[in-house]
Amino acid sequence: MIAGVDEVGRGPIAGPVVAGAVVLDPSRPIVGLRDSKALSESKRSRLSEHIKQDSLAWSLGRAEAHEIDQLNILNASLLAMSRALTALKVKVDLALVDGNRLPELSMPARWLIKGDQRVGAIQAGAIIAKVARDSEMSSLDSIYPGYGFASHKGYPTAKHKTALAALGLTPQHRLSFEPCKSFSDGQR
Repeated sequence: MIAGVDEVGRGPIAGPVVAGAVVLDPSRPIVGLRDSKALSESKRSRLSEHIKQDSLAWSLGRAEAHEIDQLNILNASLLAMSRALTALKVKVDLALVDGNRLPELSMPARWLIKGDQRVGAIQAGAIIAKVARDSEMSSLDSIYPGYGFASHKGYPTAKHKTALAALGLTPQHRLSFEPCKSFSDGQR
C-alpha cells in the first residue's frame, strides 16, 4: 500500500494549511490526475469526487492559523501531512511525500521533489486538499463578510489587503505573515 501526500495553502495569509493523503486503487485508475495547480476549479472538483469514490483510502489533515504562527509554515505543513497520513484507514507500507522533507511518521516514507508533477497518489492528495481548503475558505465569506475569502481563498490580493486595513484581522489570519504581522503585536 503506497500513499501519496501533499499540502496546499502555504502561501495564503489566512486559513489553514491542508494536506491530502491518498492510496490509489490500481484496479480503478483515475484519469486526468495532474498537478492540482494545472487544473481548473471545476476539473479539480470532479476529480476530487472520483478520488474519494475510487481510491482504496483517502484522508485530510490540517494545521490551523494559530499552529502556523506557533510552528512556522514549513513545520505546520509537515504536521498537516502527518495528520493526513495517520488518519488513513488502511495500513500504509510506504508514504510518498511531495517536497524535500519528511513529516514525523510511524511508517516508511520517502520525499520526492516535484512529486506533485510525477506521482498520481501525490497529485490526488493535492487535489482533494485543494478542493477542501477552497470550499472552506469560500464558506468563510458568510462568517467574515467583506473580506472576499470566496474569491481570493486567503491569498494576499489587493482586495484582501484593503479589507484587512478597513476591517482588521480575523482569527483565521496568520499573524506571523505580512501584512497581518503589521496589523497586530503578534498576539492572538
